[in-house]
Amino acid sequence: METALAKTLQKRQVVFLVILLFLWEAGSEAIRYSMPEETESGSFVANLANDLGLRVGELATRGARIHYKGNKPLLQLDIKTGNLLLHEKLDREALCGVTNPCILQFQLLLEKPVQFFQADLQLTDINDHSPEFLDREMLLKIPESVQPGTVFPLKIAQDFDIGSNSVQNYTVSPNSHFHVVTHNLGDGRKYPELVLDRALDREEQPELSLTLTALDGGAPPRSGTTTIRIEVVDINDNAPEFLQALYETQVPENSPLNSLVVTVSARDLDAGMYGNVVYALVQGDDVTQPFVIDKITGEIRLKKPLDFETTQYFNVQVAATDGGGLSGKCSVAIQVVDVNDNAPELTMSKLASSTPENSPETVVAVFSVSDPDSGDNGRMVCSIQNDLPFILKPTFKNFYTLVTERPLDRESRAEYNVTITVTDMGTPRLKTQHNITVQVSDVNDNAPAFTQTAYTLFVRENNSPALHIGSVSASDRDAGANAQVAYSLLPPRDPSLPLASLVSINADNGQLFALRALDYEALQAFEFGVGATDRGSPALSSQALVRVQVLDANDNAPFVLYPLQNGSAPCTELVPRAAEPGYVVSKVVAVDGDSGQNAWLSYQLLKATEPGLFGVWAHNGEVRTARPLGERDAARHRLLVLVKDNGEPPLSASVTLHVLLVDGFSQPFLPLPEAAAAAAQADPLTVYLVVALASVSSLFLFSVLAFVAVRLCRRSRAGLAGGCSVPEGHFPGHLVDVTGTGTLSQSYQYEICLTGGSGSNEFKFLKPIIPSLPPPNTGEGIEENSIFRHNFEFN
Repeated sequence: METALAKTLQKRQVVFLVILLFLWEAGSEAIRYSMPEETESGSFVANLANDLGLRVGELATRGARIHYKGNKPLLQLDIKTGNLLLHEKLDREALCGVTNPCILQFQLLLEKPVQFFQADLQLTDINDHSPEFLDREMLLKIPESVQPGTVFPLKIAQDFDIGSNSVQNYTVSPNSHFHVVTHNLGDGRKYPELVLDRALDREEQPELSLTLTALDGGAPPRSGTTTIRIEVVDINDNAPEFLQALYETQVPENSPLNSLVVTVSARDLDAGMYGNVVYALVQGDDVTQPFVIDKITGEIRLKKPLDFETTQYFNVQVAATDGGGLSGKCSVAIQVVDVNDNAPELTMSKLASSTPENSPETVVAVFSVSDPDSGDNGRMVCSIQNDLPFILKPTFKNFYTLVTERPLDRESRAEYNVTITVTDMGTPRLKTQHNITVQVSDVNDNAPAFTQTAYTLFVRENNSPALHIGSVSASDRDAGANAQVAYSLLPPRDPSLPLASLVSINADNGQLFALRALDYEALQAFEFGVGATDRGSPALSSQALVRVQVLDANDNAPFVLYPLQNGSAPCTELVPRAAEPGYVVSKVVAVDGDSGQNAWLSYQLLKATEPGLFGVWAHNGEVRTARPLGERDAARHRLLVLVKDNGEPPLSASVTLHVLLVDGFSQPFLPLPEAAAAAAQADPLTVYLVVALASVSSLFLFSVLAFVAVRLCRRSRAGLAGGCSVPEGHFPGHLVDVTGTGTLSQSYQYEICLTGGSGSNEFKFLKPIIPSLPPPNTGEGIEENSIFRHNFEFN
């Protein structure tokens, strides 16, 4: 697995290098400017807009900026005019040292879209430094036997300027023995040599003092002086000679201090003190010179760390002087070998504060990399983690852009920690890591989601207005305003439903309120839609269904359908005295507008004329005889029946029954409900025959009774000249129980009266006792009768 990963990284590095080389070749042409050093800050350098062929306003709209290595502000760009100005005074010696030419590279970065332009600013040297000798006095011991034309090397003067502004010539104060000759070193510097013109005579003048002057080539020229003190010593006819005129060596820049660089060797044929050779470095200064020589052994060692990136080559002059003052010289060429001692550097040019989700190919960051090493030590590759949705793209030279590889999803991951790794190709490889945090900004791509697709709420009827009946809740995976949800009621599917007057919703928290009292008998349930909309742009929404169930409350008292209590003549039930216990006298029929246990009715005999004679069945309202009727029992009875529901608290209604005990005609015995149920299980044909026989017998008995009554009525008229004698009040009776309940319906109750007058006999028959009820005047009455008919037929 590690081998596969390494191969993948190598492939990516090769691709990056190829693209980098291509962009390097494509963008190698650079705009070059030149300016003298020490120019005042704010000075005009050039107009970049004109030089690059850009419009002045384009710099501002495209986000133009100047990028330098190290981010040190040397120049500033006026994006309004396109002028490139100096940010501060530039010191060529501080920026470039002895490097010539001194070129400062910078790039013009256009961010929208990303585009680079390379530009170079060359700082030309001005003569702002005078030559300086590090020693105020140089001592030369010259034997008197030295022949004219002998050359004595002198220490050079240092001048931080370059070119013509550096040291160009050396002169010596006028004298009769010496003159100075100026020579060039291999690195362009000039050094002086003192030439003997006339032989010295110690007896004539044992010591001389000369002034050595170094002149640069500036205009006007600058100069520096030192004193040459010459001691004339006794004769020494052999000068030291080095084994080699030029020593060449290489030193790795990471060599430890005091390590041996090279050993020089000189010999002197003289003996004694004139043959003892002392070595010394005659070029350079002790402050900046990184080398030191052992004056006895000639070993040159390292006293200061070397830095290939600062100086790659040293040319050291070594002088060997014997005890007689004669000296020889040689050159030591030291080449500094680069090692991979500098890790790559990363400079961030642009870093976006946040990156919107769902936006591929978005530039997140722009940065540059550099490595001051050379060769493979300075070649670099950039990489990031493989498990991130980002890629690195080389753009211009060592510039890279970090862009999104695919659309991001903030809801899955809102933040990424990206580690940019820059590795060089040296041995060992050095790397630099830079960590950035990429924040993913939210886009409204998620609609609110309800916790339930359908809600069921329960509300008891007769509620108080503005009652909180429940809540709906929706959440949004987005953030900020995109996640703020507002609730609303949707138009109902049924246009007849007055939803706006029934419920309202709190737009902020989804709480639902009943606007008015609900009536279970009018509206048992209703449905409506609720919408949740976020505050994004564009806004997204979702819907949920809410069903409100109205719970019944015991707010309707029982209503008696039979017998009617409408203020008309009371209905009198006829009971034969021969009726046996359990005889069905009548049946109280009542309904309740409520539902459930609130509509469960129970019946109770609240008051009777003669207690213990009649009873009421609690569940069906049937009024039955409790014992056999006797001759002593009163003919008229008044029963008060209480009808009560099962609500909490219970509601009730009462009804009054009038019962008339009659005798003189046969009454069919109405069996108990248990006997009727057993008879219902008999054969249907037998039932039909029994019903037919009972009907014919009843009709015959009725006819006989009617005939007898007519005869008695006529006889009474003849004797008493009176009218028809009938019982007080109406004469209803249960002649035939056709419904099985023991009570005839009103349409089967008739008045029987035999009348006669003027000698004519009139047989009145089949005349209803209870007149037909007039139709109710109100629609509510119509609805109640309709309910009664429907319920009665259904039951």
